[in-house]
Amino acid sequence: MRNFTFFSVIIAVSFLMSPFESSAKEIITKNKKTEFENVLSSKRYVSKATVDAESITQFYKKYPKLKKYQNDVLDLYKKKEYNLIWHDDKSVSEFGSLLYHKVHLLNDQGIKATMPYMDLVDDIFNENVSNKLPQIDTELLLSNMYVFYASNVYSGVDAATLKKIGWFLPAKNISYAKILDSLMVDPDRLNKDENLLFGQYYKLQKVLKKYRTIEKNNLWKKIDIDSATYKDLRPFDSGVAIKQIRERLFVVGDLAQDSKRDVYDEEMMAGVLKYKKRYGLKLNYALTRDHINQMNEPIGNRIKTIMLNMERCRWIPTNLAKADEYIMINIPSFRLIYVKNGKYELVSDVFVGTRMTETVIFSGEMDRIVFSPYWYVPQSIIKNELKLKMAEDKNYLADHNMEWNGGNVRQKPGPKNSLGLVKFMFPNPNDIYLHDTPAKSLFEFEKRIFSHGCINVKEAKNLALAILKDDPDWPVDKIDQAMSGEKETTCKLKTKIPIYIGYFTAWVSDDGDIGFYPDVYDRDTQLYKLLYADAVM
Repeated sequence: MRNFTFFSVIIAVSFLMSPFESSAKEIITKNKKTEFENVLSSKRYVSKATVDAESITQFYKKYPKLKKYQNDVLDLYKKKEYNLIWHDDKSVSEFGSLLYHKVHLLNDQGIKATMPYMDLVDDIFNENVSNKLPQIDTELLLSNMYVFYASNVYSGVDAATLKKIGWFLPAKNISYAKILDSLMVDPDRLNKDENLLFGQYYKLQKVLKKYRTIEKNNLWKKIDIDSATYKDLRPFDSGVAIKQIRERLFVVGDLAQDSKRDVYDEEMMAGVLKYKKRYGLKLNYALTRDHINQMNEPIGNRIKTIMLNMERCRWIPTNLAKADEYIMINIPSFRLIYVKNGKYELVSDVFVGTRMTETVIFSGEMDRIVFSPYWYVPQSIIKNELKLKMAEDKNYLADHNMEWNGGNVRQKPGPKNSLGLVKFMFPNPNDIYLHDTPAKSLFEFEKRIFSHGCINVKEAKNLALAILKDDPDWPVDKIDQAMSGEKETTCKLKTKIPIYIGYFTAWVSDDGDIGFYPDVYDRDTQLYKLLYADAVM
């Protein structure tokens, strides 16, 4: 009976409360509606602060040091229909905070640059600053911070400057508005995105961190030698310098361990060869005074070189290395790489132009191969060299297998032809091409700047064989016959091959080993002055 009464009371109470419950629901619904309207009102308030072209113009009058970013910032807001980008309701978005953090880590990107008015941006994220800027100022400062970051990290120096410094490789064509959309969808792309930056960039960035750690921990110690009495070090020599060199090879990764022995043993021989390979040196075991001087260059110089080449990577379109077939020549390393079906098909030593006749940094498309070519002597060479030699020796042309041809001089095909037995043509205004050479002994030099601007290829015949390997119209025996030196024969390629002539004084292999190469045209010096003239390294 007690249970029945208890449940009866509950039912009765429920019945009696139902009108009140209904009223309560109405009140709650009304309150929720009011709250929702408040949110909408708040959002309408934010939208009242929507950025427009006039507010952007006024902003740059107030902050004139940012004016160079004005067009890019205006483009951002056009793409966003002038909605705010960096605010969730009235506060700065999480992505805005993340980008701010990345701007303060620009040094990790090898960048020495500070955005104007950065102290005001710092105040935006400082909770202890009570006197905050107007929202429109905050919004536009953050947009300028984004363009500052993106232009420094993803673009580097502008196209006009690239032309001034003689860099004529294809320029990147990127939209900061599209990049922003992709980063906001996936903020992890701020850390690494090979669709935005050439893959070599991230390899250099990793090595930059390693070398800065070596510098910080004072591991780059000087190798002590007496320059006046120094004799080349060779296997099984011993001494303090051997122990110091061993330590250096371990620190940079050319040796897996440091036995601390002062004897030039077999383990150290392997480390020396790895070191020399990374620096593009002749692969032998002798350690000369020049090698020790090279090792004793301050680590700050190596760090600077890495940073400069990270900058060059910013200029490279990311689709370059994704192509199925291309040829790349790196001037400082005197090396040609032929990539086919996405893999290294051939690697060859080259030599390039002298300081007076520098090889130009540009790109083209190889459209034909000429076997047993004539060499049409440039007018500059006729004027500056040949006329003097012909005046001294009337038989000079005949003795060098040359002849007049319609007012010009050309060298007839043959094994002594200055172009060798094959040349690779890609039309360009610089009249530069790849070719064979009879002067094979020049490849024995470490610093190979001998030509009038063209690129002389050590493995020229093998390059031709590799390019035509899948062409049934050009079997090996036909190529051999065409290269006999008897008559000029042209092969028109069925598919043009992109060629890129670049300039990288530091390059990281797929194995993570960094190579450093001589700045043969002083381009590092020029770029350093351009980028870091006012920076303290």
